[in-house]
Amino acid sequence: MAKRSASAGPRGVRVAEQIHQELALLIRGELKDAGPGMITLTGVDLTPDYAYATVYFTVLPDDPATVEVTTQALSRAAGFMRGQIGRRIRIHTTPELRFVLDRSTLRGLELDRLISEANRRQADE
Repeated sequence: MAKRSASAGPRGVRVAEQIHQELALLIRGELKDAGPGMITLTGVDLTPDYAYATVYFTVLPDDPATVEVTTQALSRAAGFMRGQIGRRIRIHTTPELRFVLDRSTLRGLELDRLISEANRRQADE
């Protein structure tokens, strides 16, 4: 699902969702060198003028080496994917793609672990 941006407006959110879907298909089916990990796109944040799209992703395994290789592979393929997006989606400007590791899932897992630990300690008292 695309991240909701107050400045993007409803049409911007729809375009971001469409870019998200097309990128997921491209990465799964046409990207030869996506790195050794399993990539999941978690969101797309589109600027109001459609000049830039920040694409958030996670990768498994999430060790630093895999994350680095995957980030580099996605950055190298950004031009190819932008061209494919331009062919598949009719918009006035095809955005430049920027890939950013989404750490929110990891933060959520860490918070869940901390909450479980606190509940366990409270139950032991």
